Amino acid sequence: MNSGKYVFSQVLSIVNRYEFQKCVNRYNGDYRTRELNCWNQFAQLFFGQLTARNGLRDICLCLNAHKNQLYHLGIKQSVNQSTLSRANENRDWRIYADFGSYLINLVRPLYNENHTSLSGIDNDVFILDSTTISVSIILMDWAHGKYSKGAVKMHTLLNLRGNIPTFIHITDGKYHDVNALDEIEVVPSAIYVMDKAYIDFERLFRMKQSNVFFVVRAKSNLKFKAVASRKIDKSKGLRCDQSIKLLVPKSRKQYPEKIRRVKYYDSEKDTTLVFLSNEFDMDALEITTVYKSRWQIEIFFKWIKQNLQVKTLWGHSENAVKIQLWIAISTYLIVAYLKHQMKSPLSVYEITQILGVSSFSKTPVNELLKEYKANQNIKEQLNLFNNSDL
Repeated sequence: MNSGKYVFSQVLSIVNRYEFQKCVNRYNGDYRTRELNCWNQFAQLFFGQLTARNGLRDICLCLNAHKNQLYHLGIKQSVNQSTLSRANENRDWRIYADFGSYLINLVRPLYNENHTSLSGIDNDVFILDSTTISVSIILMDWAHGKYSKGAVKMHTLLNLRGNIPTFIHITDGKYHDVNALDEIEVVPSAIYVMDKAYIDFERLFRMKQSNVFFVVRAKSNLKFKAVASRKIDKSKGLRCDQSIKLLVPKSRKQYPEKIRRVKYYDSEKDTTLVFLSNEFDMDALEITTVYKSRWQIEIFFKWIKQNLQVKTLWGHSENAVKIQLWIAISTYLIVAYLKHQMKSPLSVYEITQILGVSSFSKTPVNELLKEYKANQNIKEQLNLFNNSDL
């Protein structure tokens, strides 16, 4: 990082302007723009995410207060709230979604060498789930949720290697989670971990035919017939390890082959869990351990909601909401990319906090983080975030 530049400018400079402009040109995003082109819009919203601004008014207020430094921040010009709001309402959200997808493809390979928390399992492990953001149905009549309430869902596929999101799909609250299985592009030999909302035997069988494995929580009303059983160690919490066939005609037609059923008693929470999988070679206890890793996506959602601006939405239209959420995800990925490039032992949370309060500092970012590391004696962290970060 060059000395003499503001910290925000140093971070913004790692964003590939050429790739961003390709996304803009794909949707003709800068057509007939005067005051605010797509890059300037991205830079201002990225500033709002990195510095934790509460809304467009806060973003414009802070940038207008530093008009003389905007050029050196990497922002062409300041605009008022209404201009930024209109850009969010009218600019095609797919520009920022495509750029977010580019960042996913850029960052994901950087963490492929990271070890997962699952010892002895070499497969890639992906966790699929969604998080719901409550909104006002009066202000956002497109965001229908349950029980006449407003809601926006962010469906996410998280790679357990580095906890990098590899797929994002933003919908209204009525969009059923299981439909997200139609949108993801599966990786052969990978393991996909899901809760019971993703039980759809036709889709699960399609995954099996694509040479991928799944571990999914079973519903309590599952009708089946056991065709084989394996020995288990009940002292470890296991209650059964069976090969089963489905009994309901429709389900049997959708999934005509055997499925593995593992029953496990969690003594800490005093609850019994039942898992279904098409992985027959893995130890039964490993199946339960794989499912426990699903908690990582809950931590990811909690991190996003606590450290980026997603709970307070900056616009009411579907277009504005999708732009905001994609730029929030892009902010996470940019910081994760910076972490890797600098080989920093700090977590994404720590780096985000440092960058947020140092945006108008001219300290080189690498020196800023090295000084922090020396003063705080931070131990190396393998994960991007952990429970202590939240």
